[in-house]
Amino acid sequence: MRGLIRRFEPEDLDEVMEVWLISNLQVHDFVPKKYWQKNFGEIKRIIPMATVYVWEENGEILAFIGAMQNFIIAQFALEKARKHYIGKILLDYLKMEEDELSIAVYEKNTHAVRFYMREGFKVQSERLEESTGEKELLLTWSR
Repeated sequence: MRGLIRRFEPEDLDEVMEVWLISNLQVHDFVPKKYWQKNFGEIKRIIPMATVYVWEENGEILAFIGAMQNFIIAQFALEKARKHYIGKILLDYLKMEEDELSIAVYEKNTHAVRFYMREGFKVQSERLEESTGEKELLLTWSR
């Protein structure tokens, strides 16, 4: 896939949120759909305040990564963009700017857990997320 990484622009918000919702429903099928729909508005409010990079190809946003104060609040790719190393490219791009990063990942999202572990993240702690009843792992990386 040939695309480019660029900084998020305000007019990208609807497209980024579409990637966020579609991807969450696909990769977190163990969490009720209502949870993602309920949190959509809050995430839409937060995304513009974060440092966000998008992967754009032919004018379409296929993936993005967003962080606030070294915490990755979201990293998602549409299904057609997965397995093309776009997630790794976006993460590496963010790593160039930060000395430390952390992210909370559902334990059941084994693909994401393996991905971040392979990228040098380590399990810092685990907790039960009350709103979903799912176990989350706090993963950290440092240079």
